[in-house]
Amino acid sequence: MSIALLIEQLLNGLQLGVMLFLMAAGLTLIFGVMGLINLAHGSLYMVGAFACAAVAAATGSFWIGLVASLIAAAAAGAIMEVTVIRRLYERDHLDQVLATFALILIFSEGTRWLFGSFPLYLDIPPLLQGAVPLPGGGQYQLYRLAIIGVGIVVAIGLYFLISRTRLGMRIRAGEADREMIAALGVDIRTLYTVVFALGAALAGLAGALVGALQSVQVGMGEPALILAFVVIVIGGIGSIKGALFGAILVGVVDTMGRFLLPKALALMIPAAQAGPIGAALASMLIYVVMALILAFRPSGLFAAQS
Repeated sequence: MSIALLIEQLLNGLQLGVMLFLMAAGLTLIFGVMGLINLAHGSLYMVGAFACAAVAAATGSFWIGLVASLIAAAAAGAIMEVTVIRRLYERDHLDQVLATFALILIFSEGTRWLFGSFPLYLDIPPLLQGAVPLPGGGQYQLYRLAIIGVGIVVAIGLYFLISRTRLGMRIRAGEADREMIAALGVDIRTLYTVVFALGAALAGLAGALVGALQSVQVGMGEPALILAFVVIVIGGIGSIKGALFGAILVGVVDTMGRFLLPKALALMIPAAQAGPIGAALASMLIYVVMALILAFRPSGLFAAQS
């Protein structure tokens, strides 16, 4: 195993973790502030990917498509919150799960009606095509490094938004005691809509960025949503810091597990068997890690303080 290949896989894990952070950050904000289980968050990821692909195809510019993904996902999230989610805040979690699951079906069928059943494809912008050299003689795709950079910038931006701005103060107060800030004159409905739209925009951004690495298709958000829930459970519900560390942990563990487990098993059993068995074990690895963390820290690594 070469050093360059190991570094490449570590970077792949970091890139996956950054994508999961963009998903999980919005999801943990929504759950932490509103106490809402939003299964339709993956649909907003899909909306961002389709908006980017469609606008980029129409204009010939990936960057315009990227802006469109943010606008489309934020608008879809705001409309969803005003028309459906707002009626679920005082309902129990089962009602929230059923209603947001119905939204998944609506978004999926609506997207299929608009764009058809065939996948769309996004081209990596010329500015980010190519590769950069790695230690040991390998190369790594520049676009994937750009995704990692975007995730770092978003994480820093969210930190300053939550900790240093008036909106962030209201978000933190709403998470701690929503009735009190409503009594102090804060428009809690507007705050909820803003938080929901912010979370939706982050999910849409993740979908647009990943859309250039894989096909853009109906249902693409659900696998990412499952991993995002794992991230916020590991990191701690309501914690942006926890979402970042949990996402990086999940991304690196999942990627390195899929890379190393088949190789390790091949030392003990025939390679033809080691591949499928290693892949199956790797797919379970992040859930084993989640169970171990919850056994010692039931609230997650960085549980938000009330």
